[in-house]
Amino acid sequence: MSDTSQGFEAEQRPKRRSRFQATLVRDRKAQAGLLVLLLFVIGAVFAPLLAPFDPNEMTLEMMSGLTWTHPLGTDDLGRDLLSRILYGTRVSLFIGISTVGIALVIGIALGLVAGYFGGWIDLVIMRYIDLQWAFPNFIIAVYLVAVFGTGLLNVIVALSLAFVDDFARVARSMTLSLREEQYVDAARTLGFSKARTLFIHILPNAVAPIIVQATVSVSYAILGEASLSFLGLGVDAYTPTWGLILADGRGFITQAWWLGVFPGLAIMLVVLAINFVGDWLRDALDVRQAVTD
Repeated sequence: MSDTSQGFEAEQRPKRRSRFQATLVRDRKAQAGLLVLLLFVIGAVFAPLLAPFDPNEMTLEMMSGLTWTHPLGTDDLGRDLLSRILYGTRVSLFIGISTVGIALVIGIALGLVAGYFGGWIDLVIMRYIDLQWAFPNFIIAVYLVAVFGTGLLNVIVALSLAFVDDFARVARSMTLSLREEQYVDAARTLGFSKARTLFIHILPNAVAPIIVQATVSVSYAILGEASLSFLGLGVDAYTPTWGLILADGRGFITQAWWLGVFPGLAIMLVVLAINFVGDWLRDALDVRQAVTD
């Protein structure tokens, strides 16, 4: 059975690659989204080289407009806005990706166990998930940050726990539909361990909707971090993030419009780009679409 399955997987890989390429060629929004994300990632990685100033360096050019020296202007303390946005990109993307990564691991583990074993295990896990599902993710994150305090690590942990229920529900639903498949029955008959059956035979076949959920959740996590920072519940005041930049400039937006426009534009572009990429991945990984093609 293993040789047959390996041969089938080898045959399917070129088809998957061609489907990814075909859907990407047709999807202009996905192409634009990937380009925007690439530019922001480059800006985040090379922020020390691209930023003209230290993000926390204060000058006497307070609330200076757009100039050659400060292309995006300065804030009320004379700090260069372009430098702060570039360094804020590093923090915001790091929080978004790490948050989803932690929530992904915990949520998938809970969903796989609940869906495969059923019974009282499923009952206990899903009642907790239902309880968390009853509250908006942002409210859970605000509560956890209020309890454990602000800071980069606490924000990541709070947002991660807030997103666990989304991945647990997706993983459980896929496990319930896959555990009765013939190849899973064959794995049980051959005496494979439950862990091997879960992670080798069930999880790879449930990965498509999980990838889509993870992609969209990154944008939600970035918005969540920006909202927490805007409310003063995010990272410390010396760490520039997009939400903190907006919070610092909200009292001066009428005098300096760029303090609200440029960090808000950065958030909007990244969130839109991630959503466009998520839509493309949904279409590329859709089995029904692959059959019609």
